[in-house]
Amino acid sequence: MIKVDVKKQSNYPINSPSLKKIVRDFFTKNGIVSNAEVSIVLVGETKMFDLGKKYLKDKILHNVLSFTEEEMQKKFVYPPDNIIRLGEIVICYPKAFEEAKAEGKLIDDKIKELVEHGALHLLGIHHEDN
Repeated sequence: MIKVDVKKQSNYPINSPSLKKIVRDFFTKNGIVSNAEVSIVLVGETKMFDLGKKYLKDKILHNVLSFTEEEMQKKFVYPPDNIIRLGEIVICYPKAFEEAKAEGKLIDDKIKELVEHGALHLLGIHHEDN
């Protein structure tokens, strides 16, 4: 069972049950079938700027960032509760909304695209690997 937590910094309109299903299906399709957890967090521009500055040492407004448990300093070789903590996917909702509008997409479709992109990073697949 893959547990997905969706958190919002503000009252961003998002279909949480649908988003959770997308994430569960994505990880299951990619071989994660045991007890696992992942968090999806929707934030505003200020928070996303702060995260980019702190973790990537840049001043770019990213649309999505992913952090594994190791990157968040919660390291376990064998988690004591036998739950694999995949990490956290952070999405800048205003940036995603802007991009969806420019690309002629629904915001839910853009969020899905960004979540899947972030999930690939949690699995260790990065841009240079593509």
